[in-house]
Amino acid sequence: MTDDAKPRTSVQSMNSVLSTLRVLEEVAIRQPIGVSELARATRIPKSTVQRCLVTLQQAGWLRIVDPDLSRWGVTMKVLAIGLRGAGKQDLQVLAAPVLKRLAAETDETVHLALRDGHDCIIVGREDTTQIIRVFLELGTRLPLRATSAGVAIMACLESEEIDEILGDEPTEYDDLSPAELRQEIERTAERGYSVNMSAWYRPHVSSIGAVIKDSSKQPVAALALSIPQMRFDPAREDALARLTVAAADEITTLISAC
Repeated sequence: MTDDAKPRTSVQSMNSVLSTLRVLEEVAIRQPIGVSELARATRIPKSTVQRCLVTLQQAGWLRIVDPDLSRWGVTMKVLAIGLRGAGKQDLQVLAAPVLKRLAAETDETVHLALRDGHDCIIVGREDTTQIIRVFLELGTRLPLRATSAGVAIMACLESEEIDEILGDEPTEYDDLSPAELRQEIERTAERGYSVNMSAWYRPHVSSIGAVIKDSSKQPVAALALSIPQMRFDPAREDALARLTVAAADEITTLISAC
């Protein structure tokens, strides 16, 4: 190998690594996502994206979450490292028994959402035993303003921070105007929990959100009790909300005791 060939090989190897990392980042942000969409988002050729996906799958970082459409998502390996880096890995461990109990009490799916800037990430889930259920992949990232968990978190923020979040560019999830969201945040602060009646993010899903705070009383996460709208009984809202808030408060207490 000539001296000129060695630097070229090194550059090619570095570019390959950077492309693979870029693909991993985009999957984590946009999952579930297909090859064509990834190629457009990263501006990397589809053949290269496919090689990166296979490499990451073999390494245990990615998996196919929708075989029919060949859509990809991250594995728990990625999520675990992200939680360790954020110092929040213990939250999953602390919350797991509480999620399990709330799911058993309500026989509905419970999601644990961790705040990350203006977004929240699904880091825990306990499924209902019923055939029809609400399902979100662990690692799914969503804007705070698009979910009941996010609105429950926002209801505990200062007005200036709420304004900053509501000032973000509109997304595909924005079914409510900033003014309408502001009203919903105020209602959430008054009653102590958020309610989403198929208005945000996913149609035909109703959910109740309750905030989780850290030892310094900052909102760091939230629980969302997620129910198919066809099964949601408005007469049960108060009872379901009490259970959800109690579960979130229990996790808050566990965090403070650590």
